[in-house]
Amino acid sequence: MKLLPPCVAEFIGTFTLIFIGIGAIANMPGNLLAIAFAHGLAIAVMVTATLHISGGQLNPAVSVALMVTGKITPREAVAFIISQLAGAVAAAAVCGALFSEMIVKNGTPALPASTSVAAGIVIEAILTFFLVFVIFGTGVDSRGRGGTTGLAIGFTVTLDILFGGPLTGAAMNPARTFGPALIANFWHHHYVYWIGPIAGGVLAGIVYNTLFLRTIKSEPAVER
Repeated sequence: MKLLPPCVAEFIGTFTLIFIGIGAIANMPGNLLAIAFAHGLAIAVMVTATLHISGGQLNPAVSVALMVTGKITPREAVAFIISQLAGAVAAAAVCGALFSEMIVKNGTPALPASTSVAAGIVIEAILTFFLVFVIFGTGVDSRGRGGTTGLAIGFTVTLDILFGGPLTGAAMNPARTFGPALIANFWHHHYVYWIGPIAGGVLAGIVYNTLFLRTIKSEPAVER
């Protein structure tokens, strides 16, 4: 029962991101700015709402980075990742039932012909590095934690999509790809969206934790 409230929070937060993301792409096709802000706002409000419950992770890459740096336990990481993936699948399923499988497929991040697999992994890794670095700086590090945490993280998602949207879809989040891919049965270079974000997220977590948190007392990312 101890993990139930944070897991439910992670489910709801991730559901919101995928539901809004698929809907924004369907309603505003080709409008990169609107799509970027839709994803960023979804993250901003849900991180703000869940930060004090689960740490506002909403992303397996974030959970793995927090686990590797000792901010959460492996048991917590597994529980949170399962909740995130479940939320993503549920959101994609609802979108598929309300609209169509094609809309869900179109809302699944995928590499265009102009982006190679290697480039896709590197781009996703760099974009996720930015995201997790900001998460550690504003959500994990007590010196940076405050009322603007959710906004800073949401803005990072927005700027990442503005750059990476045309190149990889700028998922930065394995759940963002997994949920729609499962419902639409669309697995185009799916592994790129696990390898890149997790590698970039873990690197950012290690860099921040080693260089900037080593001189202060570590605090858990999840407050209970």
